[in-house]
Amino acid sequence: MPKQKMKTHKGAKRRFKVTGTGKILQTKQGRGVKRNRSKRARNMYSKMLPLHPSNEGHLAVALPYGL
Repeated sequence: MPKQKMKTHKGAKRRFKVTGTGKILQTKQGRGVKRNRSKRARNMYSKMLPLHPSNEGHLAVALPYGL
């Protein structure tokens, strides 16, 4: 019997992004709450920020093929 594939956590797939150099980026919280925001607020929540190294172990489980 073939070995089972590991499943990707779909919520983590939407929230994190792996760059070409291997860095992990995350979105800020509260991004999808309101549509009618000021331009400043839209720009503030649209940025991707680097993930803290202490949290990378959790993502190795959630995104087995993305890291």
